[in-house]
Amino acid sequence: MLEVLKYSFMQRAFAAGLLVALICPLIGVFIVLRRMSMIGDTLSHASLAGIAAGMLGKFYPLWGALIFSIAAAIGIEKLRKDFSQFAELSISIVLSASIGLAVVLISLAKSFNADLMGYLFGSIIAVTAQDVLMISILGLIIIASITLLYKEFFYIAFDEEGAELAGIPVAKLNIYFTVLTAMTIVVSMRIVGILMVSSLLVIPVASSMQISKSFKNTIVLSVLFALSSVLIGLFTSFYLDLAPGGTIVLVSVAILLLVIAYKRLFRK
Repeated sequence: MLEVLKYSFMQRAFAAGLLVALICPLIGVFIVLRRMSMIGDTLSHASLAGIAAGMLGKFYPLWGALIFSIAAAIGIEKLRKDFSQFAELSISIVLSASIGLAVVLISLAKSFNADLMGYLFGSIIAVTAQDVLMISILGLIIIASITLLYKEFFYIAFDEEGAELAGIPVAKLNIYFTVLTAMTIVVSMRIVGILMVSSLLVIPVASSMQISKSFKNTIVLSVLFALSSVLIGLFTSFYLDLAPGGTIVLVSVAILLLVIAYKRLFRK
């Protein structure tokens, strides 16, 4: 089975995939606790507009995805202040705008639809050395940020008002966390695909929450479930010639169902 690693494109795919599997649950745990699961879909559509802009402008598409998704992330946080009683509206507004912009930009250049498929559904072959480098740099920033600001993000996730009263700069950290989420979307899309990247943020966390006994235990189990999903998904997609993004997500869903079954049978 390990003979797949003799191919350079599979080496890059596994390097990127393992980084993604580590990063997504770290961000995903806080997203789930803050009841912002839909933000992944919103930022992924913003990144799609950035990919289209990059292809139109003839520059590295992931830079376009990063710029557009960060702009959308900041827009969500700014709109949350205007709709403080209906904070979820900010996500819906930015989602609508992102989809509209993506459709318009894609329609302006019909010739790159084939290239766009790799970003939409993920691609093993399409992962380049430049992609791995960008994923590594952004991944280190995300991991370092979560490590250094763990207590603050934890406090905000459970009690935003209490965190503000305790002197934590909630508004600034909310913006920064949303930017980190945007960066996570960008580093994940090459492997999982834009249309399914939010699944890897949420499903491993949902699996771990079924059986974990503490917050830290939830994070550890989420990472383990995500790593299992990516490894099994990449091997399966290679040997069966399947889309890696869809395969990884289906494995993740299968793990969730197994965990739920285990909980019902053995932990009543």
